[in-house]
Amino acid sequence: MRERLATYFNVHLVSDSTGETLAGVMRATCAQFDDILPIEHSYFLVRSARQLERVMREIEAAPGVVMFTLSNMDHRAMLERRCAEAGMPCVAVLDPVLDVTSRYLGQELNHKVGASRKLTAEYFKRIDALDFAMEHDDGQQVIELKDADVILVGVSRTSKTPTCVYLAHRGVKAANVPFVPNVELPPELFGERRPLVVGLTISADRLVHIRRNRLVAMKETRAGDYTEEDSVRAEIMRAQKLFEREGWPTIDVSRRSIEETAAAVLNLLAEHRD
Repeated sequence: MRERLATYFNVHLVSDSTGETLAGVMRATCAQFDDILPIEHSYFLVRSARQLERVMREIEAAPGVVMFTLSNMDHRAMLERRCAEAGMPCVAVLDPVLDVTSRYLGQELNHKVGASRKLTAEYFKRIDALDFAMEHDDGQQVIELKDADVILVGVSRTSKTPTCVYLAHRGVKAANVPFVPNVELPPELFGERRPLVVGLTISADRLVHIRRNRLVAMKETRAGDYTEEDSVRAEIMRAQKLFEREGWPTIDVSRRSIEETAAAVLNLLAEHRD
C-alpha cells in the first residue's frame, strides 16, 4: 500500500493578547485531520495599526489560513478586508461562542483587549500553583507535601512533571514523587491527613519504548535495568502493588495525553473534596 504524504500548509495566528486560545483551537482543529502538518506563524500582542500592517505583509508573503482574536473593531476590519483581497480564509475563532453568550445574557461585548488576562486572585492562584509544582518536582521539599492538593506517584517516565505543570495552570497545587525500587517513599504520603495521592501506571512495553527513546535523545549507551523488559515489568508490578495496598486511585497513562491524564486527576480531586 502506498504511503500517504503529509500535507503542509501555513496557518497564521493573530491576537491582541497572549495567543494561548488561538494556539489551542488551531491544534485541536488540526488533530481532526490525518496527514497534515501546519506551519505555524504566531503574531501576538498586536495592538496597533502599525503592528498589524507588519503582520499583514508577512501573511501575504506566505498565504494560508488566518485565525484571529482581535477586540479592536478597526483592526478586525482591516485584517478581514486584506485577507479577502488576497483570497485567504480568515476566521475569528471566538465569534460564534461570544455571539451565543451575548444573546443569551442580553448584553453587548465590552471589547476589552486582553480581558481574560486580568491580574485576578485566580491568576495569582495559578502562579502560586506553578511555583509549587516546580519546587516539589521529583520528590523535592517532601516536608511541604502536606500543602499539596494532589501528589502524583509513579515510576520514571510516567509524565508526572508535565501533568503537574498542566494542573498548575488550572490552579491545582500538584507535587510528584518518583517510585524508585528499593528507595523508601516519604512518610508524608502515608499520614492520615495527607493530600490526595494518585498512582500513575503504564504498560511495560510502552515504558520500555519511552525510556529507550529517552536514552537515544540523551546519547546514553548504558541502559541496564532501566530499559530491560523483565526489570521494567517487575518495577511496574511493585509500584502497582503499593498503590493497591495503600488504596490510592490509579490512572493508566499508557495511551493518554498529558491533558487527558490531568483531566482524570481533576475528576479524582473533585470526588476527594466531596
